[in-house]
This record gives sequence, structure tokens and C-alpha cells, in this order.
Amino acid sequence: MTAPDCPENTRTEWPTLGVAAICYAGFALTTMYSQALGPALSGVLLVLVLTLYSSLSHEVLHGHPFRDARLNTALVFPALGLFIPYLRFRDTHLAHHHDPNLTDPYDDPETNFVDPVVWAEWTPLRQAVYRANNTLLGRMLIGPAISTGAFYLADLRAALRGDRAVLRAWLFHLGGLVPVGLWWVLVADMALWVYVAAAWASLSVLKIRTFLEHRAHERARCRSVIIEDRGVLAFLFLNNNLHAVHHACPQLAWYRLGGFYRARRAAFLERNGGYAYRSYWQIARLFLFRSKDPVPHVLWHQGNRTAPGPTLRDGRQSARG
Repeated sequence: MTAPDCPENTRTEWPTLGVAAICYAGFALTTMYSQALGPALSGVLLVLVLTLYSSLSHEVLHGHPFRDARLNTALVFPALGLFIPYLRFRDTHLAHHHDPNLTDPYDDPETNFVDPVVWAEWTPLRQAVYRANNTLLGRMLIGPAISTGAFYLADLRAALRGDRAVLRAWLFHLGGLVPVGLWWVLVADMALWVYVAAAWASLSVLKIRTFLEHRAHERARCRSVIIEDRGVLAFLFLNNNLHAVHHACPQLAWYRLGGFYRARRAAFLERNGGYAYRSYWQIARLFLFRSKDPVPHVLWHQGNRTAPGPTLRDGRQSARG
């Protein structure tokens, strides 16, 4: 099946600007009135806000809401999520969108699959940890530590090698922490530990989305999932649960994905080989305590690389993997 004819976006994307307004207003209100709301309620609300802000950052790197990339980057300059540098997220995610490399243990920055040869060299303890990470509960509990730890280590090594793009991205990130710090000193009424915990918990929520976005399959177009969820999580993820649609039309704005998919539902399900689920609730029932896939890539003998490369042994992960 050929790729769909993806429509052009409108010139002014007001819904995306509305999401940005929700994020910044939610950040301001939850941190200003934390004492009145209580740490538990304000923290939970902030988790939702920061999850949405990460999804907004994903929209921005794909060219929304403005045509000018500089304006888009400025829109998410404040590093509200604390842990992930936006420019590194942008670079690794755009590399991930080279669909022929999806799930490649070396060339897909967001893969959770491992070369079987490398897997065989790991200790039983490390294998057990990664097996747990392949359940939904494990991905939410330990997934953020695994992915950010590997990501930070890889970026540190790149910086020590003199990679200027990585250095610039981290300097940009430190600059984005300045307005957050100033807000904290001058305005915020939330305990710092609550904010840090909420930022970390938002990474766990995002792991629900990325948990089974891609599967091992011979055809690249059959590797991306469709989750027909239309609830709160679908909004927090800005419809990126329709992931096969997003990969087919990566420039299509989030608020147009649903209608575009529903008008072509049968075609998309045929195109991705029927890799679909009804909702995140169904996924939780199936995989909360059970792995969906083995950690070693089951089709890697059919891959395009004949020998292990240098990066996987470091547990390379992207900013969101």
C-alpha cells in the first residue's frame, strides 16, 4: 500500500497555541497555589501539565504552530520538564522518523530492542532488569531511570569527544532552566521536591505512550501502532496514540490526526498490518505485568547490519525512548 496523501496544515494553528496557553497557565497556577491545593493535588495536576508540555514540544519539533522554526523553539524554551534538553529531543526524534530504521538496535534512537549478540553478553541481573522494563508497569517504574541514564551517559561521552551540537543543546537547556528558577525564587509556592517529583512522574506517564509504539516487523510501514483511544491520555499525548498516522504524515498537526485517521481507518489498518489496540486500558490489561516483546530483536538476523556497532553496548537511548 502506498503512503497516504497527507494534507497541508493551516497557516495559523490556534489549537496548538491553545495547548501552549494551557501548559503555561497550568504551570503557573499549580506552582502559585500549591499550598492552597495541597502538595498531592497540586503535584498530580502538575504531572498532567508537564506531560502535555512534552507533547507540545513534540509538536513544535515537527514544525508547529508557526512556520518559523525559531518561533516554535522559543515557544518551548523554558525547560519546564527539567530533565530532557529540547534540542536533543528534537535531533534524536527526527532521526527516529527515518522509518526504514524503526526498531533498529543501532540506528533508531528510540528503540527498546537490543541486538541478540549483545543481549547474550549481558549479565543475568541486567537481563532481568530489562525484561521487567518490557512490561508496562516496569516501563513506568524503572523506564525513566534506564532511558535517561543511558541518554545522559551517551551525551556526556559525545560532549567529551567535542560534539558541538550536543554541547549547544545542553547550554540551551541550561538557559531554559533560568526562567524556571527565577519563577521559583520570585513567585512559586510549591516545594521544590514536589516539582521535581512531578517532573519525574510525567516521564513515567509518557512511557505509557511509548511502551508499544513500534514492533519488530519485516515491513517498515507495519512497525507503528494505532491506539484508538479518545480519552484523557489521548489528549495528553496530543493524539500521538495514532502513531502509524503520525509516522505516515509527520507534519500533520495533532488536532487533524483523528479526523484524518477516521476517514481512512480501513486503509491505515491495512497499511500497518492491523497493529492496533482499542485503548490504553486494553493495553494495561494485557501488558501491565507481562512483556509484549522480548528485549532481543527477534528479526535482527534480517536487519541491515552484519556486525554489532559501538553504541548499543552503552545502552543508547534517545531523550524519550
